[in-house]
Amino acid sequence: MRALRIAAAVELVTLAALLLNLATVHTGAVTALGGPVHGTAYLVVIALTWATAPAHTAPGTRPRAVVPGIGGLLVLRRLRGTTAGPARQPTGPPGRAR
Repeated sequence: MRALRIAAAVELVTLAALLLNLATVHTGAVTALGGPVHGTAYLVVIALTWATAPAHTAPGTRPRAVVPGIGGLLVLRRLRGTTAGPARQPTGPPGRAR
């Protein structure tokens, strides 16, 4: 999970840097460095998702990994929701004992 978090963050940050560069000065060095780093992070997110997310995980977890830019964050959100720990016991309205 830690590697997936790092790869998702790198994917998002490099995409933001590339888009900011494109919208402003369009420096070739930023593109030359950021493009391959972003592409590698994107592929790492996909590979880690398919390697670590079991097939019985919530439906749609694996396909979310291929969403460019934010796929890693979507996967982490989905995985966090399904593996957040033991289920909480439902509680009644405040003031009522069960």
